[in-house]
Parts: sequence; C-alpha cells; structure tokens
Amino acid sequence: MPEGQPSGFPGPTLQRGGGAGHVAVVGGGFGGLAAALELASAGVDVTLFEAAEQVGGKARRLPVAGRQVDAGPTVFTMRWVFDALFEGAGVALDDAVALEQAQVLARHAWPDGSRFDLFTDLDQTVTAVAELAGPAEAERYRRFAAETAAAYDLFRPVFIEAPRPTPLDVLLKVGLRGLPRLLAARPAANLYRAISDLLTDPRLRQLFGRYATYCGSSPFAAPATLMLIAHVERMGVWRVPGGMQSLAQAMAEAFERCGGQIRLAAPIAAIEAPDGRIKGLRLASGERVAAEAVVFNGDAGALAAGLLGPEVARAVPSLPRHRRSYSAMVWSVAAEARGFPLSHHTVFFGPDYKREFDDMGQGRLPRDPTTYICALDRGAGPETPDAPGIERFHVQVNAPAVGDDPTALGPREIETCRQQTEALMQTAGLSLSLAPETSTLTTPAGFHQRFPGTGGALYGEATYGPFASFRRAATQTRIAGLYLAGGSAHPGAGVPMAALSGRLAAAAVRQALASTRRSGRGAISGGISTPSATTGSMG
Repeated sequence: MPEGQPSGFPGPTLQRGGGAGHVAVVGGGFGGLAAALELASAGVDVTLFEAAEQVGGKARRLPVAGRQVDAGPTVFTMRWVFDALFEGAGVALDDAVALEQAQVLARHAWPDGSRFDLFTDLDQTVTAVAELAGPAEAERYRRFAAETAAAYDLFRPVFIEAPRPTPLDVLLKVGLRGLPRLLAARPAANLYRAISDLLTDPRLRQLFGRYATYCGSSPFAAPATLMLIAHVERMGVWRVPGGMQSLAQAMAEAFERCGGQIRLAAPIAAIEAPDGRIKGLRLASGERVAAEAVVFNGDAGALAAGLLGPEVARAVPSLPRHRRSYSAMVWSVAAEARGFPLSHHTVFFGPDYKREFDDMGQGRLPRDPTTYICALDRGAGPETPDAPGIERFHVQVNAPAVGDDPTALGPREIETCRQQTEALMQTAGLSLSLAPETSTLTTPAGFHQRFPGTGGALYGEATYGPFASFRRAATQTRIAGLYLAGGSAHPGAGVPMAALSGRLAAAAVRQALASTRRSGRGAISGGISTPSATTGSMG
C-alpha cells in the first residue's frame, strides 16, 4: 500500500498530497480559491481541482470577434475580504491586482429620458437625487443611506462574517440593546415595500429594488435587509482592469506560492465517503486521491442531485425548483456603441418593473427587461465620453432558471428577448448590436450545462422571506469532513460573499484538523491554529 493511503481506499494517490492531513478543494471559483489560499497560508497541504482549463468559476472569458470578453461577475466590492486573504499569504492586494476605484457607481436610464448617476460620495448622490426628484426626496435619500449603513453595521458581525447562524443566534448576539436596531432593519418587510416607505420617486424605488437581483431574487419578495447592499456599494466599487479573471488568477498564484497545488482540466466524478466520512476523490480519469477533508466549491444542488456520487448526495437537502435564484441571458459583445454616454456600469430600466418579475415567476423571459451593461474597456471616472471603435461589453438581463427544461425558452423567445433588449437600449439613445456576428450569448441552458444541477441558477437559492438567508447551505454538511464554499453556501452570492464562504470553510477545516491532531495523529507541517474566519485584518 502506498505511503499515506488509508486502508480500504483503493487506487493510487498523488505523489504530493493525498496523505494524512491532505485537503482537497473541488472547484476553482472564488469560494474555492479563498478556502485553498487560506488553508495553504496556514501550512495545510492543499490541492485544488478544477474541471475547466482555468480557475475563476463563473469569472470566465469568451472569445468574441477575436477578443476575450468577460462573461461573468463584473462588480468588485468589499475589498477588505481580499485584503485579508492576500495579507495572510504575505502579499498586498494592490501589488497582486491593479484596482481602480469608481467615482460613479453606476449610470441609470429610464424610458422617460431621465438619467441618474449614483456616486460613491454621499453628498454628490444627494445632489443628484435633488436634481432628479427634488430636495425633499434628496433628504429622504439621506435618511435611506443612514438606514442602510446601520443595517450593514448590525448584520456584518452577527451574520455576514459568522458561520451560518440561526435567527436565535442573531437575537442573542444583538442583545436587548441592539433589538431596536434589528427592528429598524425591517426584517419582516419585503425590499420593495421597505424602500417605498423611505423613498417616493418610482425611479429610485426601481433602482434600489434592483439590489435583490444581486442575489438572483425579486425585490417584491426579498427581505428588506438586502438594503444594506446599497451601503456596501457606497463603501467602494472597484474596477479590475484585467477583469475578474485576473483577480482569480492572482489568487491562484498566491496559493501556489504558499505551497498549494492546482490541477486544471481535472473534473471530479465522485467525492467518496463510504462510511459517512470523507475518504477522498475519484477523478473522471479514474484516478483516486485520498483526502482527510474536502471543500466543495460548486452549487450545493449538484451534491443533492447525486452528480458527485451517491455517498455525498445526502450532504445537503435538495432545492425545489421554485426556490432557485434567477439565471440570466448574457451577451458577450465586441461592437461599436453609439449615442448614449455609457459609464463603466450602466443600467437601463424598463417601463413595468413588477411585470418583469411576474414574467420570470411564470418561467418566461421578461418583456422590456432591465438591462445591465458593463463597458469593459471604459474607466471608472465620473464622465466617460462616447468612445469610437470596437469595444467589449457584458450585456445581461435576468432570466428564469429553467436551463434543465428542454422545452423552455425556445429560439423564438430568445430572439424576441434580444430584439426587446436592443429596443430598450435604443429608447435611451444607445445603439449597440447584439447580433450573433458581434456577440456570444449564454442562456440559462448554457449556464446549466457549465454548472450542472443548477438549472442555470447563478446565485444558489433565491432570498425570499425574512428567514431565507438562514436556509442557505451551511459551511459544514451532514458528511463528516465535507465542507461547502461558494455562492450557494452561507453567507451568499457575489464575489466577496463567496470568498467569505471560503474563509469560513477554511476555518472549519483547520479546527477539525487541529482536533484530529490533538487526538493523537501526526501534526501537519506548519502547524494549525483555528482563529475565527473573520479576525485580524478582515476589517
């Protein structure tokens, strides 16, 4: 039997890794990269397995008309999460990735011809609100900003940074003194109703209600606590000039410098836990790798569907279709944009916001869909002039997560959506072709094919109702030694939240390994300590 191979676990093991204390991370998205980097920084023997030929998960690039166009997440916030990760690896984030802080968070346009820029600076935004909707609304917005800041300050330590708590845990952590602040966050209200209590202009209600879609949810059903996203963005949005793929690559390089190993183009056929405890992995090639713990950085639904083998199918409960988050129609574009002065982030709203979500609730693509455009080649300054020539764009509209239904979203409906999207942009004065010769389209079916077990859902479980956040899969599963990271796990979707889930998973793994060592097995090189996943420089 090869050295380090557990009894009863057949097949060869890796020359490096696979022995006692070896941790396998499955999936190279931001959650998996964060977990791997955190563990390797602490001296743990880690191997990361990625099915694709590059790390990044949903942060990927597609070839379009001879150019590489980002087709994944485009908004970078909560940089303190990544400052901490890189600092733990002995690298400054700014030395690893070029970042440009935005002055304009996003430009917004409506069919009535109105435009509105949302700024990082509070006073600039207050002035812009006054110009859009009058001084009284500007004062209401200032109060709205104060409430979102208070909600963020309340929930960051007791929920966002903590291992998945229960409602009782939150109440105990908040305490009697914090109870008025908790009630002020309106946990029982839906997001759109709470915003409507604070702001009267329908355009601003539409704008801030859109934050529910950051979690793949409807603002008419998502909890009011999602208002805190407004404060998160006001704390800072950064442009990553090389795209999110460059951030993923920088994390991978830091991980390898810390001694970690990455295996690309290495899809996993099964996570093996024959006695209810993790023993290792079986690759699609047939190779077996022993591991004392596995961090799964994929959608939890893939586990429940048995796509990683029957022995871990009970690790998490299955997710009913009606609780899936939204998918998207994403056009990766290389074309010339004319007419409208696009900012780096621009949002075009349709005339009937409620109808958009009603359509998706019925499994249809929305009519007059809200359209988000990231002008990838434009900077993050306050004014970006109309740039001549071919540019790269990420164009996205929401879509139902029906990618596993072959009868849904046929070619005619998809073509109609393209025409409606172009028409909405044209209404605001923007001419931008989404024709096949200038773009590559990824549909819910395409996302489901790339991320099996999801139906194309991009954000795990939808966040509906006051207790929805507490239903999201926890870091630790029902299988001993199997941990979750990524957008379908606590604390939720989005690049920084996925990275936080990876930190939480790494902390749980280190604690478990330290407990094993104390019970008499050999120590891992470099030692193990088990600080909180959010101590130190997380702030």
